[in-house]
Amino acid sequence: MHEGGISIWFFIGICLVVTGVLIFGTGLYHLVSPPPLEHRVVLYELHADIWWGALLTVVGLLYSIKFRPSRTQSTHS
Repeated sequence: MHEGGISIWFFIGICLVVTGVLIFGTGLYHLVSPPPLEHRVVLYELHADIWWGALLTVVGLLYSIKFRPSRTQSTHS
């Protein structure tokens, strides 16, 4: 990585957090208000969207924290 720049992994982390929160929210919505039986996926009882959304959110937070831009770095050399 070059000096003074923002890592692409920081932005990937932000994207993962946003996607994870959206998927997690959808999973919670389907948990509270389940779809009709004829529109459910085969393994609906496992609530994969809740688990997947939580995993994406945690991984995204880890990337965002690890690769966050430092306030002490100067942008001018």
